[in-house]
Amino acid sequence: MTRLSPPVPVDQNSHVAGDGEGATAAMGGPESAATAAIASPAGRIRWTICVLLFSAVVLNYVDRLVLSILKPSLQQEYGWTEQGYANVAFWFQAVYGFGYIAFGRFIDRVGAKVGYSVAMSIWTVGHMAQTLVTTTFGLALVRLPLALGESGAYPASLAAVAEWFPKRERALAIGIFNAGAHLGAVITPLLVPAIVIALGWRAGFWITGGLNIIWLVVWLTFYRKPRDHPRASAAEVAYIESDPPIGQKPISFLAILRLRQTWAYLSGRLLLDPIWWLFIFWLPDFFSRQFAVKLKDFGPPIVVVYLMADLGAIGAGWASSRLLGKGRSANFARKMAMLGCCCFAMPICFAEYAPTLWSAVFLLGFAAFGTQGYSTNLFAMPSDLFPKWAQGTIVGLGGFAGALGGMFMARFAGWVLATTGSYAPMFIYSGLAFPVTLLLYHFLNRGYDPVETGAL
Repeated sequence: MTRLSPPVPVDQNSHVAGDGEGATAAMGGPESAATAAIASPAGRIRWTICVLLFSAVVLNYVDRLVLSILKPSLQQEYGWTEQGYANVAFWFQAVYGFGYIAFGRFIDRVGAKVGYSVAMSIWTVGHMAQTLVTTTFGLALVRLPLALGESGAYPASLAAVAEWFPKRERALAIGIFNAGAHLGAVITPLLVPAIVIALGWRAGFWITGGLNIIWLVVWLTFYRKPRDHPRASAAEVAYIESDPPIGQKPISFLAILRLRQTWAYLSGRLLLDPIWWLFIFWLPDFFSRQFAVKLKDFGPPIVVVYLMADLGAIGAGWASSRLLGKGRSANFARKMAMLGCCCFAMPICFAEYAPTLWSAVFLLGFAAFGTQGYSTNLFAMPSDLFPKWAQGTIVGLGGFAGALGGMFMARFAGWVLATTGSYAPMFIYSGLAFPVTLLLYHFLNRGYDPVETGAL
């Protein structure tokens, strides 16, 4: 069995999530004495790095969503079949899932600067190449580099945070750059239709791809390791390096897959990530198909759905933290927050039958709220229960499991839409997946017991 070092160095006190899928980062536990001794470091270069990471994640999601915004109009113009578009989504997620693990190892070898540069370059080529094709087969091919490059964004961002931030600030930095995923999801339906209406659909890809190139130039010019950065003061470097080094231990896939905690986490990613992928790839098409929403009008309903997703991520994280603060066990706090999210999400079963656009928007918005809130607490599990040197591996496996679930949803949605033209089966799956996932999570992880290091 292949042995794999954690894709990125992750400290035991941070909650890490990949793919912008509504994850949050939180931090707790004692600070090291050395870090606590440096209360007010001089310099803020590390926060400029964080802004660069945030903007890259915004661009990552903008580029990912452009095609879904344009799908209804391009499908009509070029005669795409539902199964053809489903194949585009399927192969994107297949490459994304494998790339998530592969890029972690690559970035371990070459570092954050080179790793992010390579990732952004690859996905920009794939993104802009979409203007060269008009068939779903062509799109499936040119989006493979888009998927591969985008899979490197989170491993590279986490590596940069580990390089530039001490433990006490690392989770905050992760939370800030991860918020870029939701901002990207909000601005895409506002920005892209305006560009397309004014300049044509290809300009939507060219202009957003051009923003990537600008970011890449700034990244290559500005990013250095702390000790090599000309603008980082000695005090700031000392603050960044004040934590004791984190030990690493190779971990085999076989060892980690023997654990029931692993399967509790992977089952959640496998069953619930497809719901988020359904929103990413098909939400504009549903509004167009069901309520005849035009390209210029996509913005408000889609923005509301993604803003409700943000509220879910924040609210469910606050709820479980509040319960923990009142002395309840992590087992109780996480699972009660998840149960609440299930209640919000399950009415999505009826979204196909909503009588008006805005009633459908709120049903889908509550489902997005529940999806991201549930994910917030699910993503806490690796750092709650796994030793720090195994967290990177479990997060990588979770990203792969989520991509597999998204591949299933792509095939399922393509077949259902081609044969029935209805979103009802996908929405019914989405509603029922929540209680099933929670029952599996509780059955596999009844006591929320930490992994014993001897088991690894």
